[in-house]
Amino acid sequence: MLPLLHPPRREAPEPEARAQLAALLHLPGARAAAGFPDLHPGAHGPVGCALLTEAWVHPAVVGGDVGCGIGLWRLPLPARRRRDLDALVEQLQGIDAPWEGDGRAWLAAHGAGGAPDGVGTIGGGNHFLEIQEVEEILLPDAALGLAAGDAVLAVHTGSRGHGRRLLAEHALRHGAAGLPEDHPDAQAWITGHDAAVAWARANRALCAARAADALGLTLETLLDVPHNLVERRPDGWLHRKGAAAADRGPVLLPGSRGDASWIVQPLPCAEGGLLSLAHGAGRRLSRAQARARLADVPAAHLARARGGARVVCGDPALLREEAPEAYRPIADVVGGLEDAGLARPAVRLRPLLTFKSSTADPRRGQREDAHRRRDLERRDARRAKERGRWA
Repeated sequence: MLPLLHPPRREAPEPEARAQLAALLHLPGARAAAGFPDLHPGAHGPVGCALLTEAWVHPAVVGGDVGCGIGLWRLPLPARRRRDLDALVEQLQGIDAPWEGDGRAWLAAHGAGGAPDGVGTIGGGNHFLEIQEVEEILLPDAALGLAAGDAVLAVHTGSRGHGRRLLAEHALRHGAAGLPEDHPDAQAWITGHDAAVAWARANRALCAARAADALGLTLETLLDVPHNLVERRPDGWLHRKGAAAADRGPVLLPGSRGDASWIVQPLPCAEGGLLSLAHGAGRRLSRAQARARLADVPAAHLARARGGARVVCGDPALLREEAPEAYRPIADVVGGLEDAGLARPAVRLRPLLTFKSSTADPRRGQREDAHRRRDLERRDARRAKERGRWA
């Protein structure tokens, strides 16, 4: 039994990612696996994949950011304000600080519960908030009522530390092993998982609301699609890790900053992809590789994205880790989905401003120094190993 692999249009996934995808089929209960054009290696298995199992759940496949996904809102931002990016940057400063509102009340009003720690914040890594502009509409019926020139707000984030704690609790008892669905710990994990998915959706909504409030605007929800979760289906448990649900209408696939994003329309034959799609551009370089390759590029240069877009990020290391060079071109990913008959491109959006973190935190420079030291230590260790091999 081989996994389904839907590669990007031009560039094949790394051998390590393909090996991780194939390994999924050796897990207990595995029935089918699929990899998408954004497939790349991950810490606990491939990112950009779906796995269908019978009678087993595998928390490690879903990973630590349970419920992570992307929301999209219509943003009534006039064109004249879009041209003044400096003013927008200034208005958004500080929206990554802890929210001072009633987190429990917000969660309850949005069908979620649990501790409010971190609610309303984007987080780190590849998470972001982005103001985009509709550039082209190819499928009006899947355009969510948008027109060329409209502005939208995209938010990519998840359950913050809640999903990581859930995975850590499972790992403490069972390591990376999966569990039969009737195991008490499996039931406890599923309950926690469902709560984290609801928490993540409420968190995206609050992140968007905070940004809209800072800009003095109102929002209209267009979509919210998760890509890290497991669902009970008639034929088994469907796990998604970096794979957008293709059974909930149009999906937003973000490109790397400065690259386009696309709203795509899933096609009926998406069942051949386990009702899932790619969730974005997909990494080409690991974080360490990106930091090393771009070590000499000034942070000010990295904050100016292609096409005149701006990036707000106070962490120079994160700017390098998330640089466009670290990701595939989104056109290759969307083209791969189209070639596989899984989706059609519907709306092309261009980024105007990507917000990752505010700029006034001296601790971020310390983080970059720590990353540099670790990368140098790893490089020296590899070189010593190579010298020993040829001695």
